[in-house]
Amino acid sequence: MSFTAIRSIAYSSLATTQLQMALTSSNVANADTEGYSRKVAVQTSASTGTIGAGVSVTAIKSNVDKYLLKDLVAATSTLGATTATDSFASKLQNLLGSTTGSDSGGTSLANSIANLETALSSLAGTPESQTLQAQVVDALDTLASQLRETSAGIQGLRADADDGIEDSVDSINASLNSIATLNSQIAAAQARGDATGDLEDQRNTALQTLSGQMDVKYYVTSDNQMRISTSTGTTLLDSNVHELSYSSAAAVTSATVFDGITVDGKDITAEITSGTVGALIAQRDTELPAAQAELDALATGLIETLNSVHNAGSSSPPPTTLTGTSTVSASDALSGSGTVRFAVTDADGALVSYQDLDLSAYTTVGDLASAIDAIDGLSASLNSAGKLVVTADASDTGVAIVDIDSAIGSDDQGLSDYFGLNDLLTGSSAATISVRSDLLATPGLLATSALSTAATLTVGASVVSVGESSVAEAMNDALSGNHSFTAAGKLKASTTSFADYATSIVSTIATAASNASTALDNGTSARQSLADSLSSQSGVNLDEETARLSELEQQYAMASQLLEALNNMFDTLLQAVQSS
Repeated sequence: MSFTAIRSIAYSSLATTQLQMALTSSNVANADTEGYSRKVAVQTSASTGTIGAGVSVTAIKSNVDKYLLKDLVAATSTLGATTATDSFASKLQNLLGSTTGSDSGGTSLANSIANLETALSSLAGTPESQTLQAQVVDALDTLASQLRETSAGIQGLRADADDGIEDSVDSINASLNSIATLNSQIAAAQARGDATGDLEDQRNTALQTLSGQMDVKYYVTSDNQMRISTSTGTTLLDSNVHELSYSSAAAVTSATVFDGITVDGKDITAEITSGTVGALIAQRDTELPAAQAELDALATGLIETLNSVHNAGSSSPPPTTLTGTSTVSASDALSGSGTVRFAVTDADGALVSYQDLDLSAYTTVGDLASAIDAIDGLSASLNSAGKLVVTADASDTGVAIVDIDSAIGSDDQGLSDYFGLNDLLTGSSAATISVRSDLLATPGLLATSALSTAATLTVGASVVSVGESSVAEAMNDALSGNHSFTAAGKLKASTTSFADYATSIVSTIATAASNASTALDNGTSARQSLADSLSSQSGVNLDEETARLSELEQQYAMASQLLEALNNMFDTLLQAVQSS
């Protein structure tokens, strides 16, 4: 073998070893860099015929297990979902409070109902007490306010989820564009013959960031280009980026209809089932509306039940005007039966005039209004809002109503209840429930008495007595007794008390929060385990790299010694030739 060939082999060994040492040093330096994978030089030997001609590095590769990476991407998506779910479940639980006792944000709904029961029980013992009447109104206002605030809080969480979706869509688009840029850089590096391992690491990291936001499918083409689609196949990245588009709602209520997340005009909302976005969609469109439905069932049950009882009574003295809450028109058909009594009394509840009306005699609401208007001392009409208004003609008199055996409509309501003439609560949901405004201002308007149902009444006789406990007792019994609830949210149809139903709402949400916390722990553990496995397989082992560096230093020293010996031999030969 010629000196030139030997020198070429020695130089190639030095160059290759030097590159290997630089690569090993880079591995050591990046041992703690997130997403970095160990780089390995692919070394091949060169030969001329059957004679070795040195070594060369043909490629620099990173040894990333594609199956482990795919599992890690899926686990990252799951973790993104469980993280968002746990956050919202915890916020919802804090919003509703605990199932027992008081929490830092105030009493739970069940406790508020219990406080109202206590106030009604006290009032039933002393119904003439203005102080106890005020306490009942205050307890009821606290409960109604809590329902409204909780409802507003739920809608606020839905708005937060909706805003979070828009933010996540921006993050998704940024990740897609980052991966597209890295694809281009990898293609350019390959064309120049440069190593692409570091760029591939960055692309894998961006892929994990993307998968944390939404579940995706991906693959790498034969020319090392990553392609990404939704879990059901809608393309997000091919040779171009197909960005997602979404704008959050300006305001959120239970009736809000949200826009879809689109790609190239196609709605892909239903295709996103995991990651942060998948969880936010589930919270906004399923979990939080379920809690709202349960809250609405409680509120509407309270409204219907308490109003029914309150409409059977009268304040003492009776009010000058009764204004309905139901919207009707004069032409509306009236399906009624039985007898209802209207009476005009003085400030002491003494009878001025009265009349019993047979509801079967009237076919429309207008007919009934005219009949009431014809009663001596009373005026009745429908106001511009379509509410029935009954007013005592003299300012020092009041109007009282009692259903003797009357029934109107499919629910067989009493007349006052049907038109809402003496409602205790207004509204139709947890968002709108409220104590009647004039009752809030004047708790003495609370129905603590009732108009007499005696066969005949005598003018001047007391017909609305002070200290009648039956209405307060009836409200307390209705509140604490069993009520039929239809299925709502996650709660099945049941027959239970209002307090127990409220407890079920809170308990269901507490269970969901506990499950979400457990899922988050499991998701965190699973992802960490896969990340550790991938790191163990493709990451940098400092002990191995240190040993490798020592081995390369020895190889470099041996190649240097070979080159030095070769140079000495060449010098000796040259001197011999010159001296001859």
